[in-house]
Amino acid sequence: MVQKFAVSDASFERSPGQDEDIFAANMVDQKNGGPITVGFGRYGPNQTLSEVLAVNDVMVVLSGKLSVTGPSGMVTGAVGEVIYMPKGEQVTIRSHEEGAVTAYVTYPHWQEAGTD
Repeated sequence: MVQKFAVSDASFERSPGQDEDIFAANMVDQKNGGPITVGFGRYGPNQTLSEVLAVNDVMVVLSGKLSVTGPSGMVTGAVGEVIYMPKGEQVTIRSHEEGAVTAYVTYPHWQEAGTD
């Protein structure tokens, strides 16, 4: 079935194990048979999240700005830009003073990545 999703459709939840003002809302995932996870992320102003990626992750910045620091240096994404983060890399994602909203795609599903 063809479907369309908007940020206004999202039910944002804090990722397990983190206390920052960073939330995710999966719109397509394993629950509805999707081979990938697609959703929206919301970052409050000046938030930082550091982790080793359990999945390949692509973010499209919809509003605000994010900086991602990895082994090869730092990139900053603004509205309309795409940031790719490969599985296994240690990254630090930082929002700027205006916060940020992203659309993301992960492979495999990020909720199941620890159970492979």
